[in-house]
Amino acid sequence: MKSPQKKGRLTIQLDEVWSFVGSKKNKQWIWLAIDADSREIVGVFVGDRSRQGAKGLWQSLPAIYRQCAVCHTDFWEAYEQVYQVSDIER
Repeated sequence: MKSPQKKGRLTIQLDEVWSFVGSKKNKQWIWLAIDADSREIVGVFVGDRSRQGAKGLWQSLPAIYRQCAVCHTDFWEAYEQVYQVSDIER
């Protein structure tokens, strides 16, 4: 994955969607982080819809995004438990 070359503020959009494997009882959540300008997927995590899932997505992000990006999310509480509130815009 290339490092962003853009000057100015890095902005990512975070969201999660569910799917299942084999049976709807085996629900899996796909967490995605998308660069708002390039539309490139810069982070992904598959797991449950909990604080652990939000943390897995955070850990999948390249360092430059963890350090500098402003995150746009929905109102899911797990984001606020992992990401700094000052970095989150809704």
